[in-house]
Amino acid sequence: MAEEFVKLLEDGIAANERDKCRKANLIVLPKAGDVVVAGDIHGHKRNFERIVSYSKLEENPDRHLVLQEIIHGGPEDEQGGCLSFEVLADAVRLKIEYPDRVHFILANHDTAFINNSDVMKNGKEMNTAMREAMQRRYGQDAQKIESAIERFLFSQPLAVRCPNRIWISHSLPSNRMLEKFDFTIFDRELKISDIVRPNSAYLLTWGRGQSSESLKFIAAQLDADLFILGHQVQESGWMSNDENLIIIDSQHNHGHLLRIDLKAEYTIKKLVDSLIPIASIY
Repeated sequence: MAEEFVKLLEDGIAANERDKCRKANLIVLPKAGDVVVAGDIHGHKRNFERIVSYSKLEENPDRHLVLQEIIHGGPEDEQGGCLSFEVLADAVRLKIEYPDRVHFILANHDTAFINNSDVMKNGKEMNTAMREAMQRRYGQDAQKIESAIERFLFSQPLAVRCPNRIWISHSLPSNRMLEKFDFTIFDRELKISDIVRPNSAYLLTWGRGQSSESLKFIAAQLDADLFILGHQVQESGWMSNDENLIIIDSQHNHGHLLRIDLKAEYTIKKLVDSLIPIASIY
């Protein structure tokens, strides 16, 4: 069982690295078809299943799916251990089945797992909770799985560029850290040091509360008009600044996703009108 999980993750790493849409650390989507964007999933298996059901990838060969922050949350074992690695396995299987249409983006809980740095959720340190659950499940083979998960998470790209000037990433650098951010990170090989605070992949995935001025500056640097982010919990499942930003959250019963026509032009209002409650999907 452990060997199968490690092999699955290794195949997922290869799929991430060989993705035909990938250019360095960026996924560049084609000018046709559409993309379904999910927010943070955090082990919510039912929401993940609904997102996959809505996407209907087999029936829609020009459709892409963007997933983020699969780990940390959801069901627990009898000792309170985090079982989100089960949903991660499901997501990796989907990537392997559709290697050039399912795309992951690096998130802050991913960098925390790779770095083994404390990350809290609902009052619990999630790396400890997940590692203890894997130890109980896999025994002496747990370390091999942890290592494979770390390598898989590190193999994820950083962001997605849509042809209609929409940018998708887990977050963006915060106002006070923006001057430290290296925008060339999307165009070069990712280094392990990049995900360590205060380097650029860390700043990208952990940033919060970007001002209108910062977003305009970032838009100019990235040659984008509209941003779709996750990272920040939204009780209603989404939030917009009514200018150029939408934050979507997919980890609870009010979670949302977003579908974008890659050939269409969008305003922020049109993006908001494209939001879909996950609870409405069967």
